[in-house]
Amino acid sequence: MALKMGVLALGMAVALAACSKNEEATAPEAATPEVAEAAAPQGVFYITNQKGPVSIYSLSDYSKIGEIDVGEGGRGVGITDDGQLLAVAVQATDDMAIIDLATSKVIRRAPVGENPEYIRVQGDLAYAAFEPLAEGGPPPKPGSAEAKALEEKREGIRDELPAQVAIINLKTGEKVKQVTAGVETEGLELSADGKHLIVTNEADENVTVHDIESGELIKTIDTREMGIRPRGIKRSPDGSKFAVTLEYGNKIVILDKEYNVAAEIPTGEVPYGITYNRDGSEIYVALARGKAIQVFDANSYELKREMPVGERCWHFSFTPDDKHLVVACGRSHNVLVLDAQTGDLIKELAEPDRMPWGVMMNPKSVGSLDSPL
Repeated sequence: MALKMGVLALGMAVALAACSKNEEATAPEAATPEVAEAAAPQGVFYITNQKGPVSIYSLSDYSKIGEIDVGEGGRGVGITDDGQLLAVAVQATDDMAIIDLATSKVIRRAPVGENPEYIRVQGDLAYAAFEPLAEGGPPPKPGSAEAKALEEKREGIRDELPAQVAIINLKTGEKVKQVTAGVETEGLELSADGKHLIVTNEADENVTVHDIESGELIKTIDTREMGIRPRGIKRSPDGSKFAVTLEYGNKIVILDKEYNVAAEIPTGEVPYGITYNRDGSEIYVALARGKAIQVFDANSYELKREMPVGERCWHFSFTPDDKHLVVACGRSHNVLVLDAQTGDLIKELAEPDRMPWGVMMNPKSVGSLDSPL
């Protein structure tokens, strides 16, 4: 009976989301954390944990209502437009767990490649970056013996084992295509017309643009002179710009719709997750070492405000009403709910020893991991 009620509740959630992205309804009874019930009418959000299951929280009161076991190393996450399927990149098994949200069960696993990390979803297709040569941690000092050894290692496998972007059909679990990117791919974004895939390649210190249909490399934007380790990327709501974080350059680079560098914005220390707000007037960026989210004017690029957060906050998302930010902080093992304007702490959600990484709203919202904005 509980399962049937859960399925009915999910149908109500999808219907409500289609009518109004900002409407909320009454919360259901909470499910036990061990076996997750389906999404509630007022909506839920999902937290991927690198050392634990996917956690499900209610948007009505931020209570934990369930968990989904996908295996060790859950990172990138995406959701289909209809809110029925959730895709999670799983590091330990080098695959993508595809979850039926009516039952909160993994219904298929799609092989991706070694060390899958970032995911974007458009329609029924999931784009997943995987990187055979993922070093992690801060880069070695330029000119050092460690830096030279690392570059020699990269050169040795650059042609033999480059990083890839796998394109997975979520309905079938089939890998329909694979696009060659850099040595260590990171962030993914799609052009507004859905024809181009834009990839940040942290080990190659560049951003590459690929034709999705042919896989052809269209353009390479070298970031070395601006800063190193390109990581996060987000398209503006009107599709005219892309904001890219240079993690160890302490900078945001703005690309125009022809992928030319239009602006460089200094940030605090070690920026990664990034997004525009819904109307495109502000840019939000998470600072790992700076332990803050900085908010910039999207036109003047002036810093407007800062919000303190925890240790190594990778990604975040707005709630559907745009009032709150939900921030996944891996090194402090918690999730913070903040007032999006003031930065005031609304609620802290503990994920003990789990290293939370990604955030995904259902109904869809905007955020540094959400696909269509």
